[in-house]
Amino acid sequence: MLTVEFTIEPFVEGDPGPHVTAAVAAVEAHGIAVDFGPFGSLFSVDAETLPAVVADLLRVAYGNGATFVNVSVSRFDS
Repeated sequence: MLTVEFTIEPFVEGDPGPHVTAAVAAVEAHGIAVDFGPFGSLFSVDAETLPAVVADLLRVAYGNGATFVNVSVSRFDS
């Protein structure tokens, strides 16, 4: 399993905006729970699903006005 951490700008405190909320919804549409945080959000995904989920996140974020998206992927073997 992989852990994906992402941030989406522009950052507006208290009002994430559609560039953030729509991107989170795009991930959740894959049946994946997002741990939404004020400075970054996390979700877990398998390696086979990762490319499609991240592609949707980026497409929707930029399509809704994002100016910068940072995505970090980590694998934690148990």
